[in-house]
Amino acid sequence: MAALLERFRDHVARLGLFPRPGAALVAVSGGPDSVALLDLMSAVAGELGLRLVVAHADHGIQTDSRLVGQAVRKLAEQYGLPFELGELGLSPGATETAARHARYAWLRSARRRHAARYVVLGHHRDDQLETILMRVLRGSAPAGLAAMAPVSRGGLVRPLLPFSKAELARHAATRGLASHDDPANADPRHLRSWVRTTLLPLLVDRLGERVRGDVLGMGRAAALERRAWDRLLERLPDFELRIVRRGFEVAREGLARYDDAVSLALVRAAARRAGLVLGIRAARQLVELARRPSGRRLPLGRGWGAEVAFERLRVTREIGCAAEQVVATGQRGSARRCAGAARAVRLDHLDRRRGAGRGGRGLGSAAPASRRSPHPAGRRGTAAAAPVVDGSARAAQRPGDVPGRGARRNHSLGPRNLPECRRPPAARNPGGAAGCYQARRA
Repeated sequence: MAALLERFRDHVARLGLFPRPGAALVAVSGGPDSVALLDLMSAVAGELGLRLVVAHADHGIQTDSRLVGQAVRKLAEQYGLPFELGELGLSPGATETAARHARYAWLRSARRRHAARYVVLGHHRDDQLETILMRVLRGSAPAGLAAMAPVSRGGLVRPLLPFSKAELARHAATRGLASHDDPANADPRHLRSWVRTTLLPLLVDRLGERVRGDVLGMGRAAALERRAWDRLLERLPDFELRIVRRGFEVAREGLARYDDAVSLALVRAAARRAGLVLGIRAARQLVELARRPSGRRLPLGRGWGAEVAFERLRVTREIGCAAEQVVATGQRGSARRCAGAARAVRLDHLDRRRGAGRGGRGLGSAAPASRRSPHPAGRRGTAAAAPVVDGSARAAQRPGDVPGRGARRNHSLGPRNLPECRRPPAARNPGGAAGCYQARRA
């Protein structure tokens, strides 16, 4: 134990993984690696000023999952630590992705309940190797090949990344700690399991054991490049990056100073800092949007959207999906559809929609003259021009584009609100609402 514990302690101190004291939620699946994590964390918690809470997520996929939860509870009692159980209730056919999303959502809620500063995860060197290979297969950009960072947003800490699964399992066995092997880890129907049980042995058989170190070295090189771009953001005053609530914004003029390759890298680095992973295609669309007039908007999917507001390019996250949007899904910038009420407008179609004679209506531009009120001082005329004046994404939305809100009606017209079959001919108003308004003023 002493050898692994000392290496673990030195690694935690060298990287400063727990710089401030406080509560730390330790995620324990019941496997040998997470059990070893709990043992190592309990040994250093006192010197780091950490108050540990054992957290176990029962996905409900396996029939014996309750027994695993009971074993983890007993382990927490053995260390004298509080225990938190999350019963996620997933079906046996749940995918890896669904299980991961449910697990992380529960960990976030458990962190809030315990006011925990950290969520400690048991990802190790073998997990990192598999993650890099999976991202290579999916066509990730260099930043994605950096894989898992020791410290991530949301207080996530991964202190076991330098250690292999084999040495962690030996540590747990030496300490006499009971563990459970999830059968899903050997099921090749899951991509990660297939990489672990099929692809990686083939690579080792063909290229030798050095392939493990080569792949991990590629990940370290990608992580170094990603950190370099991230730190460069602080050394570009004309870029004027600001991390705001639910997003970020940059100076359009500062972004325009650089060629396309540098602009794409800067936008993607800024997005990563705000918690958004942008593919190449989506990043290119953002750079093009920054060159458009104020008031233009671009949906990015998953609740994210961008807008040009005067001299700033803003990217923020809203709640829900109000439109059918083009969604960036991963590092390659591929797309999927998000169902909603309105249809998103592609950036490269904006100018075409304006028309040769400016008779069409572009996204965020004023309505055609035929649809605006003829009375210049009327409220409707002012509202129609608002998107161009203030560049606001919200002002540019038509009432029908806002979920749960219909177009406004002039309820003073009386019989117009009746069903068509009961509406008298005299209730028709050929002049429209503006004409009615002028008649009433006369």
